[in-house]
Amino acid sequence: MSQNVSAAPTNLKVVRSTLHRSRNIYAWVFVTPTLLVVAFVALYPLAQTFYLSFTNARFGQSQVNFVGIDNYVQLTTQDSIFTDAVKVTVIFTVITVVFETVLGMVVALVVNSNFKGRGVMRAVMLIPWAVPTVVSTKLWAWMYNDQFGVFTDILHRLGIIKGNFAFLATSNGTPFAIGIISAIDIWKTTPFMALLLLAGLQLIPNDMYEAARVDGANGIQQFFRLTLPLLRPALLVALILRTLDALRAFDVFYVLFGNRPDTESMSVYAQQRLVGGGREGYGSALCVAIFLIILVFVVVYVSIFKVEEA
Repeated sequence: MSQNVSAAPTNLKVVRSTLHRSRNIYAWVFVTPTLLVVAFVALYPLAQTFYLSFTNARFGQSQVNFVGIDNYVQLTTQDSIFTDAVKVTVIFTVITVVFETVLGMVVALVVNSNFKGRGVMRAVMLIPWAVPTVVSTKLWAWMYNDQFGVFTDILHRLGIIKGNFAFLATSNGTPFAIGIISAIDIWKTTPFMALLLLAGLQLIPNDMYEAARVDGANGIQQFFRLTLPLLRPALLVALILRTLDALRAFDVFYVLFGNRPDTESMSVYAQQRLVGGGREGYGSALCVAIFLIILVFVVVYVSIFKVEEA
């Protein structure tokens, strides 16, 4: 009898080890096709971009020469337009991400509460995000029109202006232009942030709020001491996704202002050099620089929120 009891743990370890190996094998069987697709679709073009960034390649040019870091030297020391594009994009990113996070949190808290018509409210709030960016930007461009736009009409009725106000004119300056673009993006993307944060809020058990109320915590204390700490993983995902999208913004800038030098984003400038100018090598260096800037933001987010401990 004692021999059977002592043999049980050994047999159990063998079964667990066999099960663990079989699960690992099945996991690799299912993951390998996805990894191959990602390697072909993402990693190969990325490696090709890195390689071309060290060359003088041009569209239609058969001979390609290796130029080392010349493209990056020109990019960092001589290209003032790219420096301005980085500033515009970073300012745009900071403004939109901050406002969209705060407003998205407010919307998520509202639609997460229990009230009649909550399902309809959740569906309606996604309408701005569902509209294609090009379409929504074009609609806002008509609203900003200096002759028949709705904003010009409102300023007229309020007596703030007497003539027409050119919202989209170059003379208004870069800060004003960034504010105009940011307003469009905030209107469109706040529902997306609210949706991500709402998913995180629904994972928080109601029992924890009931216990907090029993302990005498008010709504503000519950939010800062309970909701925000438990919402950290969802907030991190939302911030990363939104920041990545803002840093590579192209359509809202291009549709509203085209390739105007004072309002070019990094993506618009890279597109102009890569496609418009045909400088494949230099355009690839610009894309690599954008990739590295985005990587810095992601590392900062992960370091601040400590996602591995969340």
